[in-house]
Amino acid sequence: MAVAEKTGRIAKDLECLKKFTATPGEGCTRLPFTKESRDAVNYLKTVMEEAGLQVQEDAAGNVFGILEGEDPDLPCVMMGSHYDSVVNGGDFDGIAGIVCAIEVARELKSKNLTPKRNFVVVGFCDEEGMRFGTGYFGSGAMLGNRNAEYCRKYKDTDGISIYDAMKEYGLDPERVEEARWPIGSIGYFLETHIEQGPVLDAEGIELGLVDCIVGIQRYMVTVHGRSDHAGTTPMDMRKDAVDAASKVISKIADWAREKADGTVATVGYINTVPGGMNIVAEECQFTVDIRSRNNEHINDIAKRIRAALDREVKAIGGSYEMDNKLTITSVNLSKEMLKTMEESCRKHGFSYEYLPSGAGHDALEIGQVIPTVMLFVPSKDGRSHCPVEFTKFSDFAKASIIMEELAIKLLV
Repeated sequence: MAVAEKTGRIAKDLECLKKFTATPGEGCTRLPFTKESRDAVNYLKTVMEEAGLQVQEDAAGNVFGILEGEDPDLPCVMMGSHYDSVVNGGDFDGIAGIVCAIEVARELKSKNLTPKRNFVVVGFCDEEGMRFGTGYFGSGAMLGNRNAEYCRKYKDTDGISIYDAMKEYGLDPERVEEARWPIGSIGYFLETHIEQGPVLDAEGIELGLVDCIVGIQRYMVTVHGRSDHAGTTPMDMRKDAVDAASKVISKIADWAREKADGTVATVGYINTVPGGMNIVAEECQFTVDIRSRNNEHINDIAKRIRAALDREVKAIGGSYEMDNKLTITSVNLSKEMLKTMEESCRKHGFSYEYLPSGAGHDALEIGQVIPTVMLFVPSKDGRSHCPVEFTKFSDFAKASIIMEELAIKLLV
């Protein structure tokens, strides 16, 4: 089980996959239901087939490679991550977890191991939520949490709904519920991922054993005022949507800091209408992303935002909507599987550290209902969601060794 051989195979796949981007030379942009996603899925299908897996794509755009066990009716061991990216993101976020899972499947196949249950490699569609402002579409569909109504509701900035994007991509959104796996059919879920933070790289640690993933709430807030001339409308006679919105926005980060436990809150997008320099805005839209391992802290910040909006829009005689895009609670990962991975790290002499994940992952959605574990590899300088994102291929090889030993224990 030479690290060098595994490193070479993983490097080849990741180097090929990074070509499937809408922004060549400016990072990876592989949004869901686009040509770039289709190209990546087709490549993954080919590699899965070459690894001896049975390949299928579901009604939500997820791709699976199945190594069949003696009793396919037993709850399977599933391993993978997502193949979509953010705009101008990195080449490893998500996709490396699928490649590592394929590498585990290769090793299982090469050992002529016939597991008692199926080992399933998965590539999930639209974990990031970048295009439609949601997230965990593929893993949510697998769990039975997505339907045609959901697909009609959410739209991208061009007004294209998930529903219409799926049709253009070649999927039938009316059948998205068929992506659901029966309750009890998935026994365990494993995910390898880059850390997307600085801890492992700064401390020179090879692997991170993730014991908790934070909860997340996301909102799109729209404040309504009235459009007026910027020069002729007195300040006390305005219904300035930006004035009201900015007074709320300015407090959000401080409310997160008050928690003093790693809770974070981010306003990542702001848009004004009509957007003229000499026009009082009639509308201001902004997003809010709140994360914490303490769900009560998330709820408290959301409550404060609503209270502040009530106060500020009343002051200008305006109104607002606070549309929830995503709510998912924090999850503690499997202590039993973490213990097995810790033993493997010691066996191979890999340095490791327990740490939480401040980023959301498919493991967060799945971990709500299925025993789940995550393994982090270092991100250079903690950078992610940007073109300079980088992880050594050899670190992915080490992670696949640990995951393979865990998978074997669960499979036999």
